[in-house]
This record gives sequence, C-alpha cells and structure tokens, in this order.
Amino acid sequence: MATFIKAQAASLTATVVDFAVTIILKEWFQCWYLLASVLGTLSGGIVNFTMNRRWVFSARDKKIHFQAIKYLLVWVGNLVLVSAGVFILTNYGGFSYLVSKITVSLLVGILYNYVLQKRFVFK
Repeated sequence: MATFIKAQAASLTATVVDFAVTIILKEWFQCWYLLASVLGTLSGGIVNFTMNRRWVFSARDKKIHFQAIKYLLVWVGNLVLVSAGVFILTNYGGFSYLVSKITVSLLVGILYNYVLQKRFVFK
C-alpha cells in the first residue's frame, strides 16, 4: 500500500507539471490544445520517471537505459490514450480541454500507468 501511495504522490507531482505546461502553452502562448496537451504529457512523463525510479520503486540499482526503454513504451501508450481521449471528449463530447484532460488522465493513470510501471518498468 505504501508503494501505491508514493506512486500517487509522484503521479500528482507529474500531473501538476503536465497541467502547468499544458495551460501555459494553451492560454499564454495560444498553442493548439492538443499540442499543448502532448507537450504537457511529455514534461510530466519525465518528472514521473525520475520520481518513480528514485523514490517510489527504489530502482536506482537497475540499469537506467533498460528502465527508460520500458518506460518509453508505457509512456507512448499513455500519450496515445490521453491524447485520443482528450481529442474525443473535447471535439465530440463538447467538454473543455481541461475537463477532458483531467478525466482521461485520472483514468489512464490509475488503470494503465500504475499497473504497468509496477509490474513491467520498475519490477
């Protein structure tokens, strides 16, 4: 249970970075919402990988390049799921891009990211 709580704290930190980058790019720099979302997801992914490796799963003793490759595979799936979900909910569901991103990010984070990071990336 402690690992799950630490993983959620790392995820929350990464989410703050993700959303900050997304909102700054969209609102201040007038980027297309989907590009802003992708770049936010990338930023959050870097923060999440670093925190998971060092703190959540204490996996610093394993080779970083293997972990990075596995994380990248999981992260690409995350990027596709979040981006597709944001696009669908925003364009076809009529939701704001922020509501779409929050909804999809929560679902993907719990149902996809945590499971794969624990059992595949940092095992």
